Amino acid sequence: MNKLLNEKMLLAQIGIKRKIMYRRAKTFGFTDPRVVECSQELDVLINKYHKKVA
Repeated sequence: MNKLLNEKMLLAQIGIKRKIMYRRAKTFGFTDPRVVECSQELDVLINKYHKKVA
């Protein structure tokens, strides 16, 4: 049960981070350091999620 909750929380964090990244990219452009940093943070969250479900 706790594992499922953690997975759902990670998916929620991934969704939020993705929206933030898209908004920043629309505002600043895809190569802006703020967008790149957000993309890297999103990668970390996605990797954590994949490790949990694997």
